[in-house]
Amino acid sequence: MTRVAILQSNYLPWKGYFDIIHSADLFIFYDDVQFTKNDWRNRNKIKTQTGPAWLTIPVGGDLNRLINQVTFQDQRWAKKHWKSIQQYYSRAPFFKRYQDFLEDVYLNRPWSRLSELNQYLIRHIAHDFLEIKTEFRDSTEFETQGKKQDRLMDLLKQAGANSYISGPSAKNYIDEKKFEKAGIRLSYVSYEDYPEYSQFFPPFSHQVFIFDLLFHVGPDAPRFIWGDRET
Repeated sequence: MTRVAILQSNYLPWKGYFDIIHSADLFIFYDDVQFTKNDWRNRNKIKTQTGPAWLTIPVGGDLNRLINQVTFQDQRWAKKHWKSIQQYYSRAPFFKRYQDFLEDVYLNRPWSRLSELNQYLIRHIAHDFLEIKTEFRDSTEFETQGKKQDRLMDLLKQAGANSYISGPSAKNYIDEKKFEKAGIRLSYVSYEDYPEYSQFFPPFSHQVFIFDLLFHVGPDAPRFIWGDRET
C-alpha cells in the first residue's frame, strides 16, 4: 500500500504537520495553488514571556499568485527572525544542537522564493532531525488535470496512491465518495493526545513552530509527536 499525503508548504510548521509526513510513504508539496494571506505559508508562532508571538515573513499583499510564485521583497526578515529565536530559546537544553543549521538558513543563504525556503526547511527537519523516512516530491513534477478536488484525485492517481492521509480539517469539505469510487483509502491524522513537555513561558501551547519541541527535547522529539504509534 502506498500512503500519500499532499499539503501546501508552511513556514516552520508545527508538530502536527510532521505527524502527517511521518504517516505517509510519499509526501507531495502542493505549492502550485493559490497563495492565501494571513495563513501558515509565511508565518508561525514562537513562545515568549507575553504569550505566543508571530514570526512573519513579509511577502506583500498580492493574492493573484500561486504559493510557488511568492518572492521576498528583501532579506531583512531573516536576521530579525533569527534574533527572535535566539532571544527566546538560547537557554533551551538542545538549542545548540540546531544552532548551526538555523544560522546557515537565516544568515548564509539568500532565499528568493517562499516555497523554496519552506520546502528546504521541512525536508531537512523531517529527515535530519526527526529521522522520518518519507519520500518528498513536488506537485509540479506531475501533469495534473482538473480543479480543486478533481486535480487532487488526479495527482493521487499519478502518484500511485491507494491510501490518502489528510489533516482533520479536511473533513469539512472533502468529498469522500470520490475516494471510494477511485479505490483510494481515506484516513485522517488526529492531532489529539500529544503529550506536553517542559516548555518555556507557561501555560503550555501545542500550536507553535517545530523548533519549540526540538529545542526542549532534542532527539526525543518523535516520542512527543507520534510516540509508539505504528503507521
